[in-house]
Amino acid sequence: MKILVTDSLARQGLEVFERAAGFEVDVRLGLKPPELKKIVGDYHGWVIRSGTKVTADLIEAAENLKVVGRAGVGVENIDVEAASKKGIVVMNTPGGNNVTTAEHTISLMLSLARHIPQAVASLKAGEWKRDKFMGVELCNKTLGVIGLGNVGRIVAERAVGLRMKVIAHDPFVSPENAARLGVEPVGLEEIFKRSDFITVHVPLTNETRGLINREAFAKMKKGVRIINCARGGIVDEKDLAEALKEGNVAGAALDVYVDEPPPPDHPFFKMEQVITTPHLGASTDEAQLNVAIAVAEQMVDFLARGIIRYAVNIPSVSPELLSALRPYLTLGEKLGSLQVQMLAALPKEVHIEYGGEVTQYDVAPLTLAVLKGILTPVMESNVNYVNAPVVARERGIKVVESKSNLASDFASSITVKVKTKQKELEVKGAIFGSNNPRIVKINSFYLEAVPEGYIVILHNRDVPGVIGAVGTLLGQKGINIASMELGREKVGGMAISLFHVDDAVPKETLEALRSLPNIVTAELVKL
Repeated sequence: MKILVTDSLARQGLEVFERAAGFEVDVRLGLKPPELKKIVGDYHGWVIRSGTKVTADLIEAAENLKVVGRAGVGVENIDVEAASKKGIVVMNTPGGNNVTTAEHTISLMLSLARHIPQAVASLKAGEWKRDKFMGVELCNKTLGVIGLGNVGRIVAERAVGLRMKVIAHDPFVSPENAARLGVEPVGLEEIFKRSDFITVHVPLTNETRGLINREAFAKMKKGVRIINCARGGIVDEKDLAEALKEGNVAGAALDVYVDEPPPPDHPFFKMEQVITTPHLGASTDEAQLNVAIAVAEQMVDFLARGIIRYAVNIPSVSPELLSALRPYLTLGEKLGSLQVQMLAALPKEVHIEYGGEVTQYDVAPLTLAVLKGILTPVMESNVNYVNAPVVARERGIKVVESKSNLASDFASSITVKVKTKQKELEVKGAIFGSNNPRIVKINSFYLEAVPEGYIVILHNRDVPGVIGAVGTLLGQKGINIASMELGREKVGGMAISLFHVDDAVPKETLEALRSLPNIVTAELVKL
């Protein structure tokens, strides 16, 4: 088995491959995409970190590739969908960077409070300006944590140990779980209003892009300090620069950026009150050693023995069962993702009913796929088929699984019913042909929708002119409609409309849609 390594990997990770019988490792750093395209077809395994982008074009050229291993948590630099379609397993190493990233967040917060990088630079420049770097204590200050996932929890625990007052916003974590951390759960508005320091630990999604923006800064305390070690783009860089210039924000510490590396003329590099580090969240000896060994061991297990661990796109099942279940795994994950995006909250209960021919298989992997779909949009660290049930249990989600052999309109189907404190939602899916997932029912509305890409979902009254008004508004905003599906309860009653669009729809456009006559709700999901 030939292994390609295109990003730096700790020596101990390479030794795992070298000790395994029948493996050959090539370390080829710094290759450009055209060079990678020429050679990638010769390899069975590919190890990367954040530096290499595994695009659909490269995956197409990888004729013999069986597995891509990411030595780290994120897989945003891998086209997971393209890999899944080609049957390539994508693995990561969840948990390996959590403590390291949390500690970097705390380090940046301390540096912000005491101007440590600026003071060091000043002293090395021959200056002795103690008054210029007057700092503040963290003790008794309020830290606002946005997102209590794997990293956010550790940050909150460490901050409590520093005698800070920690408040947190995470609609997907129960008040009971927050209280166990010594954290006060609050709304986002309270975070802005009360915090002396604010740190973000959420994934970058349509909902979180620009979450900390001009409007948010206007609600914050004068002199607040901002930390972002999560993903570039969650904090609007332009708006933050303006808030810093105006003096409303006293300082900021950033480890991530919209463009990485950021351009040399980036405004933050000229601002003395901004601390910038080059995406060092996972850069410790311990973290890099852990993820290097972990990814190598996982890939050896898979290529030599067929054992799948920590895959983000495939559960741990035999190749034979995987072949039969693959289309249902895709469907289950899409149904779960659709549910949580439509509800904008984690459910308290998830009921999954399998119908028809699929019931002859062990459906446990399909339940994992549904849970992975539910959890992925709301976690700042990647959820996989191994940790999904643990994460669900930590968040108090009750999961009920059932099978039904009763005759229905479809040879096989998956129905997912979820409940929050306020709402219930039921979505049903089926496989058309041999490998084509479809959404066939949302609550009482029957339809046939492809669960892929950006979809604007409208609930509207079934009256003439609604579709035309929506199409006109989207056209005016420069948003192209690729296809659409409609369903209704009865003539003149309530209806549902799904518009597949080519690009993400801005929040302002969604608000404009909601203001149209006869539109009840308008939401954007990405599947």
